[in-house]
Amino acid sequence: MGGRLEELLSRANAIAEENFIAASGPGGQNVNKVATAVQLRVNIYELGLTPRVFHRLKKLAGSKLNMAGEILIDARSHRTQEANRRDARERLGELIEEALKEPKRRAKTRVNRLNKKKRLANKKAHGEKKALRGKIDL
Repeated sequence: MGGRLEELLSRANAIAEENFIAASGPGGQNVNKVATAVQLRVNIYELGLTPRVFHRLKKLAGSKLNMAGEILIDARSHRTQEANRRDARERLGELIEEALKEPKRRAKTRVNRLNKKKRLANKKAHGEKKALRGKIDL
């Protein structure tokens, strides 16, 4: 999976579009003068993902995915453009890496005959106890 991840990340970084905007937060007067926040856009249709990975990525992206099929990541927590750019690309990489992970299949639990009998007897006793809690007819 390591090679596939590296290939996808390099393709995503190649097609990513960056816009720098004025940010709020730390930086004092500097944030009013310099556009340090980064908006990173990546079109997921251009990544060439398999259908399963594509659907997992769509689900993981959630509200970061717009109607045009672009993942939009805002990074504005640092004072410099370069730090925000690095942060945005790291977050994109984490998203893609998580989408590449195949979820573990759930193993069905197997109940033996005696445990099933015991469980049903407990359910029956519990039901009878609740039935006794009803209104009393006089």
